[in-house]
Amino acid sequence: MNDHFEIDHLTPAIGSEVRGLDLARPLPPDTLNRVHALWLERKVLFFRDQRLTPDQQLAFTRQFGEVEKYPFLPGIDGYPLIAPVLKLPHERVNFGGLWHSDTTYLETPAAGSTLYAIELPPLGGDTLFANMVLAYETLPDDLKETIAGLKAVNSSAKADVTKTREDRLKDVGDRTPPQEFTSIHPVVRTHPETGEQLLYVNEGHAVRFEGWSEQDSLPLLEALYKHQRKPEFQCRFRWSPGALAMWDNRACQHYPVNDYHGHRRLLHRVTLRGDRPF
Repeated sequence: MNDHFEIDHLTPAIGSEVRGLDLARPLPPDTLNRVHALWLERKVLFFRDQRLTPDQQLAFTRQFGEVEKYPFLPGIDGYPLIAPVLKLPHERVNFGGLWHSDTTYLETPAAGSTLYAIELPPLGGDTLFANMVLAYETLPDDLKETIAGLKAVNSSAKADVTKTREDRLKDVGDRTPPQEFTSIHPVVRTHPETGEQLLYVNEGHAVRFEGWSEQDSLPLLEALYKHQRKPEFQCRFRWSPGALAMWDNRACQHYPVNDYHGHRRLLHRVTLRGDRPF
């Protein structure tokens, strides 16, 4: 069993809900291959009404590759590979609350992640996803020529994104400055599994173009960010208890909406190890 599922696409561009699978049990090889192919095609998949222990979330994620630790948090109790994505009722800033691809400041950024809903506000806290393959395909030809061969310097210490980590770093109790990571990656990346070209620069971590100053880089970066955020590249997921999202971090960006002040929200994230972008 656990070999039949149905699919509902959220938008033409990105995102599908998968119904009929129990992620607490291993997927048969044929089912796993079909889900993996759908994940690559649709960039992010959503599975509702799951009941997963931490071990089961890890086991499900490992069917798609090796998992790794998020570099800034110790993980939940007893599970260093599961990062808590948490906002408390009194907090005003949400974790990762801007458009971004995860860990592009690493030499080998994350290939993807699973995110599992534990506690949710009564309303709000949706997550948006955007298709970066489509974003690249629809760039004007002159802009494609401009960015061809460019590389971006990515930093974990960019001010806007470090602010979204502050509350969780306080939880750790370590007052020493966190380690800063910096890596350089192509602005146009080739997906290692599909061969698709995609726009691989994000406002959360990109600082400047290699060989350019930050001031000179800003106008072109802002033009790319504006293009990436077009609604026609996006889907929006409304979370429900027990829902799990799995996104291809190489091919899409995400944005957690911060519209639920006064409420607690907790999700568990497991990260898939990636490779060096080319």
